[in-house]
Amino acid sequence: MRQWSAAFTRNFEKYMFAIIPCTLLLGFVLSDELIAFTSWIPYLFAYVTFVMGIGCGRKHLQGVLQKPAPVFVTLLFAHVAAPLLAYGLGELMFGHGSPYTIGLVLFTAIPLGVSSVLWVSMSMGNVALALAMVIVDSAISPFVVPGLIQWFFGANIQFDTLGMIQDLMLIIVLPTVLGMIVYELSKGRFKEWSAPVTLPISKICFAGVVLLNAAAIAPQLSALRSDLVLVIPAVFLIVALCYGLGYVCSGILRAKGRELPVTLAYTSGMRNISVGMVIAMSYFSPQTAVPVVLGIMLQQPMATLQYSIFVRIASYRGKQKLQESKTS
Repeated sequence: MRQWSAAFTRNFEKYMFAIIPCTLLLGFVLSDELIAFTSWIPYLFAYVTFVMGIGCGRKHLQGVLQKPAPVFVTLLFAHVAAPLLAYGLGELMFGHGSPYTIGLVLFTAIPLGVSSVLWVSMSMGNVALALAMVIVDSAISPFVVPGLIQWFFGANIQFDTLGMIQDLMLIIVLPTVLGMIVYELSKGRFKEWSAPVTLPISKICFAGVVLLNAAAIAPQLSALRSDLVLVIPAVFLIVALCYGLGYVCSGILRAKGRELPVTLAYTSGMRNISVGMVIAMSYFSPQTAVPVVLGIMLQQPMATLQYSIFVRIASYRGKQKLQESKTS
């Protein structure tokens, strides 16, 4: 059981760049059959968040508090610089108050994605820092997400701010806190003990959230095809900028080696798209969800591209050090 679970989890993470877009497309195709199950989305996502929480405890957060600069700088760029860039691009391409402009800003407002931790681990980054950043950002998301939307569009759109805060509390903060309590009570042993069951189910639930959100948006998507010519390049540019801001953060912090640049690049670049889809579909028009949906299709392949770049850089530096040692 444990070997099968480990193999399933490893392969899911390895091929996630292909699994998630395929799941998205499957949701579009099977929309009529799946749309009745969209009420399951918050529960599936809450479980995924709970499993994330059981991997983080007080010691991880203490480590962040002792050296808060990487977290502060990354969150500042992720939720101030990136939304400003998204808003400016949306204004230029779609106009003020456009659902696509709101969608671009929403993409940058949603919390950092837990899947970034997987890529940080594979790229030999700082996993503890990445996980702690995701936890901290998730905890403040009930205030960051509606606050940014209100800041940019408050006078132009009406949405239930209190309802959004409550939903984010229920699907992110509460499960995360429960997971951390379990971590502390078990002294970190629960994650390893339960992994053969909790990890594969969390991967399936994550795919289920994407599947059902795609099914929910599919009926309106056909009417939006003509807009995709402009929306796709806009989303691609914003996703690339989010990754690039991670490198800017590591430069500001004068990072040495590859650990911190890898960590900040992935955490700032990957967003919790499932949350974005839930919020977009619950509080805004289907057009607002389109940039978020496209973000799913773009950020995983871009993470794969970045990973291959990191591997090549590491290989090149390794060869350089080997040559230097031979000549010395």
